[in-house]
Amino acid sequence: MTSSLLTPRGRTRESSTGGRTAAGSTDPTTILDWRHPQVTALLRRVDPPAGSAGTSDPAHRTAALRRAHRRIVADVRPVYSVRDERPVSEVLRLGRGSCSQRLAVLEAVARASGVATRVRGLLVDGAFWYPRFPRLHRIVPDQVLLAWPEFRLEGLSPADHPTAPWLRVSELFGGLDELSEGHGGGFTNTGTETLFEALSRTAIDWDGATVCPADGAACDLSAYVLADLGHFDSRDELFARHGQTLCAMARLLAEPVLGRRPAGV
Repeated sequence: MTSSLLTPRGRTRESSTGGRTAAGSTDPTTILDWRHPQVTALLRRVDPPAGSAGTSDPAHRTAALRRAHRRIVADVRPVYSVRDERPVSEVLRLGRGSCSQRLAVLEAVARASGVATRVRGLLVDGAFWYPRFPRLHRIVPDQVLLAWPEFRLEGLSPADHPTAPWLRVSELFGGLDELSEGHGGGFTNTGTETLFEALSRTAIDWDGATVCPADGAACDLSAYVLADLGHFDSRDELFARHGQTLCAMARLLAEPVLGRRPAGV
């Protein structure tokens, strides 16, 4: 049984019925503070200087985002932090972050390099995280608000990417069908691997369009999606409208413990 006691009160979280669209942006935000030296230093390590040949090519942009992903995996230790609003610069300074915070770092690097980003708001069943907390189901929130990034890459082929010019972070390392054929199956949400790491090796499919081999874990995670909230120009906008996963008091009490607890422990 999950808990609804720790979630924000008085907010309506329902699937978007109007086909909500968002243009995205390269602007810095409170969370995506990409002008901070911590972020610009990370960018210099993964991408050549602006103006280099081929920097606007979608293949180049994708390769740079993949390098950024690998660098974040190496530099930012995965923990269970519950502060989704934490600025990216602080995540980099601390050297630790949740999946949501590490995804925000990737978005900030993209914006710093001139790639517009937006997020899709997904309301995910808390039961998805049961394997992480086998003895603590009662304190797992019943709904987890997930900001799933997308990157605007001009020139992206619509034949290969139906959402072009937007590249979903799920497809950063290849198409979902291609990723689903890899060894090891889908994502189990157990052990030390988090959603952020799993992106590079398997399909993370929230829409039910992908099937992993029968002898592995599921790639189709759509059964856990309670609501698709639509697209937002930034994760700041998503959280301002729908709140974070936990209420303010729960975040205050939980962060000192969970914010340092390594993923998989």
